[in-house]
Amino acid sequence: MASAEVVLGFLEEAEPWRLRSSQFPSKVGGKPAWLSQRGLPSHSDLECEKCGLPMVFLLQVYAPISGQDRSFHRTLFLFCCKTPECYSHNDSRCMKVFRSQLSRKNEFYSYDPPPDDEPPNPSEEESSLLSVSGVKLCWVCGCPGNKACSRCHTVTYCGRHHQTVHWKHSHKKECLGAEAPTAATAFFLFPESELVTEPEEEGEDGEDAEAQVRGGGEEVSVPKSADNPSAADALAEADLEAMALHETEDNKAFRRFKKKIASEPHQVIRYSRGGCPLWVSSDHVPSEGEIPACTCGAQRTFEFQVMPQLLNDLRVDSTGASIDWGTVVVYTCSASCNHQDQYCSEFIWKQDFSSDQQTQNKNT
Repeated sequence: MASAEVVLGFLEEAEPWRLRSSQFPSKVGGKPAWLSQRGLPSHSDLECEKCGLPMVFLLQVYAPISGQDRSFHRTLFLFCCKTPECYSHNDSRCMKVFRSQLSRKNEFYSYDPPPDDEPPNPSEEESSLLSVSGVKLCWVCGCPGNKACSRCHTVTYCGRHHQTVHWKHSHKKECLGAEAPTAATAFFLFPESELVTEPEEEGEDGEDAEAQVRGGGEEVSVPKSADNPSAADALAEADLEAMALHETEDNKAFRRFKKKIASEPHQVIRYSRGGCPLWVSSDHVPSEGEIPACTCGAQRTFEFQVMPQLLNDLRVDSTGASIDWGTVVVYTCSASCNHQDQYCSEFIWKQDFSSDQQTQNKNT
C-alpha cells in the first residue's frame, strides 16, 4: 500500500481580508476565522483543563474531503493555553482541537468559490455572517462571548477574565470616551500569518553506507578501506559498530526526526490524513488503544501535526517561561461525521523533547 502523501505547511504574510471566514483560510494566530457560524465551542469548552483560564487560538487548517458532500468545507481549529506552567511533560490537557464542516450548499457561504480579488467591503461581509447566526464574539479572543461591558454595552467578552484584561489594557479609556474603540488585541493573540502548503518531496536515500557509520546519534565519516585494510582500520570500524549498537531508541527517533525535516527546516505543520506522524522521540508514542474512537463509533486517525519550529515564529520560545512542545499530533474521526452542526472535539497527543534532546537541539 502506498504511503499517504505528506503536505508541509509554511507561514507567509497575507492581506487581512484573505484570512477571513469567507476565504476559507488556513492560518496561524489572530482570531479564529470560524467556518460554521452556529454551534461554536462554548466558553467552558475553550478553558484550559489545567488552570481553568480561557485558551487562545493557535491555528486552523482548511481540510475539505473530496467526494464527501458533508465535508465540502471542513476546518480544524487548534487552541492552546498561554500559561507556561500548564505545559507539563507530555501532557496535552493545555490544548484542544475542534472540527467544523459544511456541505457546499449552506446558509453562510456562496455555492461558488470565493473571488480571488478583495471584496468591496470585507468587514461588512464578515459582519453579515455573524448576523445570520446571531452569535456574538469576544473582543479579545474572537471566541463566543455574550457578556457585554456593563458601561458601554458595545463590546462583548467570553468571560470575566478577558473583560478584566481588556479593561486594564485599553478599554478603560475607550469606555470613558477618551479614545475610540480599537480591535487591536496583539497583547493577547499570537501573530497572524497565512499557512501555505506544498507537497513534501521524497528524500533521497543515496547515503553511502560504507562512507558513513552512525553512532551515538551522530553521523561519523570514515574513509573507505583499501583492498587490504590495516588493523587500525578494522579496529576503527569495530568501535563505530559498537557505538551504533549502544545508540538508544530515543536517539534514533530524534535523529530520524531531524534528518526528515532538514531539507525544509521552516515547516510548521505536516499534514497527512490517514498517514503517520513524525515522532520526536521513541518515548510517549500512543498505542492504538490510547487514541479514543469518535463519539460516532468510528476510529480516529492521524491528520496533522504541529512542528516545534512554530514556537520560534510565535515568539514564545524562551527558556523557563514559555509554552512548549516537541510535536502536537491531531487525530480526527476517520468518517468525519456530522454532529448536528456542532463543532466537534477531536483528539490531541502532545509529545515533548527529552532533556537530552533539548540539549542536542541547542548544540546544533
